[in-house]
Amino acid sequence: MSYSPTLRGSYSQFDPDVAAGETVALRVNLSCVEDEQPVHHHRKGQLVLALRGSVTCRLSDALMMVLPQSGVWIPSELPHSNQASPDSQIIFLFVEPDALALPARPCILSISPLIREMVIHLADHGDTFPEQAYRAQFCQALLHQLSGSPVEQLSLPISTHPKLRSVCNALIDNPADRRSRAEWASMVAMSERTFDRLVMKETGQSFGRWRQQLQLVVALRDLSGGASVQQVALALGYESTTAFIIMFKKAFGVPPGQYMLDRRAHVAADLAEEELLDKARMPCSR
Repeated sequence: MSYSPTLRGSYSQFDPDVAAGETVALRVNLSCVEDEQPVHHHRKGQLVLALRGSVTCRLSDALMMVLPQSGVWIPSELPHSNQASPDSQIIFLFVEPDALALPARPCILSISPLIREMVIHLADHGDTFPEQAYRAQFCQALLHQLSGSPVEQLSLPISTHPKLRSVCNALIDNPADRRSRAEWASMVAMSERTFDRLVMKETGQSFGRWRQQLQLVVALRDLSGGASVQQVALALGYESTTAFIIMFKKAFGVPPGQYMLDRRAHVAADLAEEELLDKARMPCSR
């Protein structure tokens, strides 16, 4: 099943919990406008993949960006919302809670090219498998691969405290906001010391470290979506591109341009390896 602007109504009414099968994949094609699902939950766990564009998954205590070669895993019954960038192409994989051994908490998983292609195949051809036994075997192989996916540390903790939540939401909506710690504390009617203690208690990080983590997550999302380093630096409120590059390099060890090149090269190598393995499995022609 796929979704386009003309099918918005049917997509909003799609219920993965009544869809046939313990594993269901849904391709979603969005128009040129930003789209956001309201907070919801379902019995099936959900893996969110972005084939084009980006997706931001919001949970009660975390913000997770769906980046290329990664996916956000949302366990069963966990309330969440998904916000997609304009002209995105997304695939949702829904899995019954007892069908897959994955973390009980939401997380970002590294997605191999093999898993990605299998999910795409299930989304596009899930209703046309020659027989149910073959479909079940295919889904079992997919879930086996997915259960071995490593977890990436790219999520952002979000406080559920009402005052801090307002600060979090303001910075998520405008990462370029450069108000000082003192100004944020004043905005929520707190002293700087009380504000600092609360931020540390709620997020496990200092306010400066938390804000930098937010900027890194947003930067990776936008760079993955095709924005230039200069555009990202400007969007995050940096006075110069150089200052942004220095911050990024301290966090990841390489400049943003090199980071994206390395990530794409890694994926290309994985794809080439899969092609070689496929050829090796093919019977020799006489």
